[in-house]
Amino acid sequence: MSNGSGRTDIVFWSGNEIVAEAAIAAGCRFYAGYPITPSSEIAHVMAERLPEVGGTFIQMEDEIASMGAIIGASLTGKKTMTATSGPGFSLKMENIGYAYMAEVPCVVVNVMRGGPSTGLPTALAQADVMQTRWGTHGDHPTIALTPAYHREIYFSTIKAFNYAEKYRIPVMLLLDEVIGHMSEGMKVPDPSEYEIFNRIKPSVPPEKYFPYDSSFGDVPPMASYFEGFRFHVTGLNHTKTGFPTTDPDICQREEERMIRKVMKDAEALADLEEYQLDDAEIAVFSFGSTARGARVAVDEARKQGIKAGLLRAITLWPFPDRQVHELASRVKAFVVPEVNLGQMILEVERTAHRDMPIVGVNRVGGVPIPPYEILSKIKEVARNGR
Repeated sequence: MSNGSGRTDIVFWSGNEIVAEAAIAAGCRFYAGYPITPSSEIAHVMAERLPEVGGTFIQMEDEIASMGAIIGASLTGKKTMTATSGPGFSLKMENIGYAYMAEVPCVVVNVMRGGPSTGLPTALAQADVMQTRWGTHGDHPTIALTPAYHREIYFSTIKAFNYAEKYRIPVMLLLDEVIGHMSEGMKVPDPSEYEIFNRIKPSVPPEKYFPYDSSFGDVPPMASYFEGFRFHVTGLNHTKTGFPTTDPDICQREEERMIRKVMKDAEALADLEEYQLDDAEIAVFSFGSTARGARVAVDEARKQGIKAGLLRAITLWPFPDRQVHELASRVKAFVVPEVNLGQMILEVERTAHRDMPIVGVNRVGGVPIPPYEILSKIKEVARNGR
């Protein structure tokens, strides 16, 4: 059965291939990148597919230039994306900060692998989650999505573009090596199953337009280059004109606005899966591929008479503060499995805001955490709580 583009409705794509196809569906028409394991398949598919839909693919000389290229293309009105992994993500950080300050929509995909440095280029990790939030200097908001299942990757990719356009920021899509390379059968979502959001354009003539005019709201309308609107873009703190300023009151006001435009919608952005939590006494908090094993562990714990449940973050940033805090008031303990040596457990501890057992299950050897290790920790916590 064809979906009208010569492709079948039921496909057997890897997670990386899904990202590329979903980006096309979201309206992405410009990709700049540099090959890096384990994200390279995204570039491969984009190189093939973008010319088919009138888009542009460019392989840049490095990751720094890749990030600069998608910023520039976005300023011309295109929806843009780049993809990378650990060392490349680090290289992109300076220009990611520029995109935050200049309020330029774009999507950055990070298929996480082992580190630090070159680390484990072909192996799993989930150790970039704090870098995603704090990797670039200064104060800024962050939206990061961490899908765990293949149809969810498709919808999360589209959401990433929608959020980038809606809030005028770079949005992070975090896969990990397992999710990026795993293939499974999937029905390609019909366009009726999702919405596409395009950036808000100016409603005033060019002579009255200012690129950071907050009188229109916390997310100012965004003109494109070559449409007759002349405006200045800089990484420096700036006034509504885009030209630099060192006025402390303006700098304070504008940076607060940039954070507020996202954080005021934190509740709406929170995307979570709650599994077996209604009567849970032990909550497992997880994300990405690790959450698949966590779900198996929760099922097995239930079979053994332990009331366990899973809270899976699909939106990792903004962190679901309220949901974790409220869950902490109902359960006796948290178990936090993640393929790093303890990053998101710090957020669970912060938001739980309660004296209770919060224990991690951690691996950094490049292999997934097996369900039995998570189950073992659940059982240990259950025994100690009796």
